[in-house]
Amino acid sequence: MPYIEIIKQLMVEHSLSQQGLADILGVNQTTVSQWLLGKKKPGYDSIMLLYEKFEIEPNLLFGIDR
Repeated sequence: MPYIEIIKQLMVEHSLSQQGLADILGVNQTTVSQWLLGKKKPGYDSIMLLYEKFEIEPNLLFGIDR
Protein backbone atom coordinates (compact mmCIF):
# COMPACT_ATOMS: atom_id res chain seq x y z
CA MET A 1 0.00 0.00 0.00
CA PRO A 2 1.59 3.30 -1.03
CA TYR A 3 2.19 6.08 1.48
CA ILE A 4 -0.76 8.09 0.12
CA GLU A 5 -3.23 5.35 1.02
CA ILE A 6 -1.64 4.81 4.41
CA ILE A 7 -1.87 8.51 5.27
CA LYS A 8 -5.49 8.64 4.11
CA GLN A 9 -6.32 5.57 6.20
CA LEU A 10 -4.58 7.08 9.20
CA MET A 11 -6.61 10.27 8.83
CA VAL A 12 -9.88 8.32 8.68
CA GLU A 13 -9.00 6.08 11.64
CA HIS A 14 -8.13 9.07 13.82
CA SER A 15 -10.79 11.44 12.41
CA LEU A 16 -8.14 13.90 11.28
CA SER A 17 -8.47 16.60 8.68
CA GLN A 18 -5.46 17.61 6.63
CA GLN A 19 -5.00 20.52 9.05
CA GLY A 20 -5.29 18.22 12.06
CA LEU A 21 -2.58 15.91 10.74
CA ALA A 22 -0.45 18.91 9.78
CA ASP A 23 -0.71 20.28 13.31
CA ILE A 24 0.39 16.96 14.84
CA LEU A 25 3.36 16.70 12.47
CA GLY A 26 4.38 20.36 12.60
CA VAL A 27 3.92 20.96 8.88
CA ASN A 28 1.40 23.11 7.05
CA GLN A 29 -1.83 21.88 5.52
CA THR A 30 -0.50 22.48 2.02
CA THR A 31 2.28 19.98 2.67
CA VAL A 32 -0.21 17.29 3.72
CA SER A 33 -2.29 18.08 0.65
CA GLN A 34 0.76 17.65 -1.60
CA TRP A 35 1.49 14.27 0.01
CA LEU A 36 -2.07 13.13 -0.65
CA LEU A 37 -1.86 14.28 -4.26
CA GLY A 38 1.46 12.49 -4.77
CA LYS A 39 3.31 15.74 -5.49
CA LYS A 40 5.63 15.31 -2.52
CA LYS A 41 6.68 12.54 -0.16
CA PRO A 42 6.99 13.02 3.60
CA GLY A 43 10.47 13.99 4.73
CA TYR A 44 12.51 12.21 7.36
CA ASP A 45 11.19 14.28 10.28
CA SER A 46 7.57 13.73 9.26
CA ILE A 47 8.14 10.02 8.76
CA MET A 48 9.66 9.72 12.23
CA LEU A 49 6.73 11.64 13.76
CA LEU A 50 4.26 9.35 11.98
CA TYR A 51 6.13 6.45 13.54
CA GLU A 52 6.21 8.00 17.02
CA LYS A 53 2.65 9.34 17.12
CA PHE A 54 0.83 6.59 15.22
CA GLU A 55 3.24 3.62 15.34
CA ILE A 56 3.48 3.42 11.56
CA GLU A 57 6.68 1.70 10.52
CA PRO A 58 8.69 3.90 8.13
CA ASN A 59 9.22 0.95 5.75
CA LEU A 60 5.47 0.41 5.55
CA LEU A 61 4.95 3.95 4.27
CA PHE A 62 7.01 3.22 1.20
CA GLY A 63 6.00 -0.36 0.57
CA ILE A 64 9.21 -1.96 1.80
CA ASP A 65 8.47 -5.41 3.13
CA ARG A 66 11.34 -6.57 5.33
